[in-house]
Amino acid sequence: MAAVEELRADVALVGVGAAGGSLLRQLVRGGRARAGDRPLQVVALEPPAGAGQRSPERSWCTWGPPGWRHDADVALRWSRVRVVDAAGGAVDARLDPEEYRLVRSGDFEAAVAAECAAAQGVELRTAVVEAVQDSPAGALVRARTPGGGELLVRARWVLDSRPPVLPEHVPAGRTVLLQHFRGWRVRCPGPVFDPGAATLMDFRVPQPARGAAFAYVLPASAHEALVEHTVFSADAWPAAAHEEALGRYLREVLGVDGWEVLGAEAGVIPMTDVPLPARAGASVFRLGAAAGAVRPSTGYAFAAVQRQVDAVVAALAAGEEPLAPLPHRRRHLAMDAVLLRALDSGAVAGGELFARLFARVPAPVLLRFLDGRSSVAEDLAVMAAAPRVAMLRTVGALLLRAPARRRSAAGPGDARGVPPGR
Repeated sequence: MAAVEELRADVALVGVGAAGGSLLRQLVRGGRARAGDRPLQVVALEPPAGAGQRSPERSWCTWGPPGWRHDADVALRWSRVRVVDAAGGAVDARLDPEEYRLVRSGDFEAAVAAECAAAQGVELRTAVVEAVQDSPAGALVRARTPGGGELLVRARWVLDSRPPVLPEHVPAGRTVLLQHFRGWRVRCPGPVFDPGAATLMDFRVPQPARGAAFAYVLPASAHEALVEHTVFSADAWPAAAHEEALGRYLREVLGVDGWEVLGAEAGVIPMTDVPLPARAGASVFRLGAAAGAVRPSTGYAFAAVQRQVDAVVAALAAGEEPLAPLPHRRRHLAMDAVLLRALDSGAVAGGELFARLFARVPAPVLLRFLDGRSSVAEDLAVMAAAPRVAMLRTVGALLLRAPARRRSAAGPGDARGVPPGR
């Protein structure tokens, strides 16, 4: 009979990725997890490497001014961004004093583990969580250790940062798209890439009937870059289809004769206006993508996760329940809902829309909008750059709560267990 181990904690954290790791770091700054002036006991659970419940290593990107609190984790950074339309016309913009930056999940998670090992009050355990539920004195987490034993964690609060599960049936008036991608870290024999610029979207790839497709290029040098093929659509593509598109892009668009694949990344990110509540029980709360951190219009989440983490840390310090707030402004979510429906219904061509926005709105303003830091005046500038007739018709459809296009049976399942945004 397998052994049963029981632990007690103030906070049990499920998942130590972008959201869970960021929370741990903020809790142990100063060398000890604390709730105000009181020491805090935290047990964090993460599946073992290679387990199906654990996301593979991947890259997270965000942008903002210098002096970022995770600056030591940044592997690559760029002061210029580029968007290329289907005809090859490029918008190349400087972000100074801001920057676009990439953090590798493996580096980030290693730094979190090192900080927690040097701090008091945090215990990191390797286990696969099987159930999370309320209990009379708080909440209970049931997990399975690599050796097959049962681990029970009884805590006052549980923060669950595992990826969201999409509804099988999309509510009327709501939209669910999937951002699915596959990327190669390639090394080319000759100079191919501009190491000073991150290409956020290159639309010189075949476009789907509804949604959008583009290449995403993050150079490390003139010879090496992470090159991804990304699609916004109702259902995810198989890996082979993405890899065929990647090969065609490298050969036919960038003119590369040969390359070496150093590594690969893949993911499926939900882009939806379906509400994802942060409360999952009386003492159980969600954090990160499962609590709505993913920006519906882009799939980015890392910056929003930091806003949630700050609020949760402040709540714990005050002795209050750690309920993560919605990290996006309601007007931005309303604009995102219109964009998602316009893409999903085919009211606008995604490639044309995004290229038009970057051509008509200064890149720093558009990135502030996508990050949720834009002013009302800047939001109005973004709205003015969009195709008005198509967007007004889409608003009408949303107000009438017209049903969304039906998803295939494979759609929601493909999005389960995905990493939290780019």
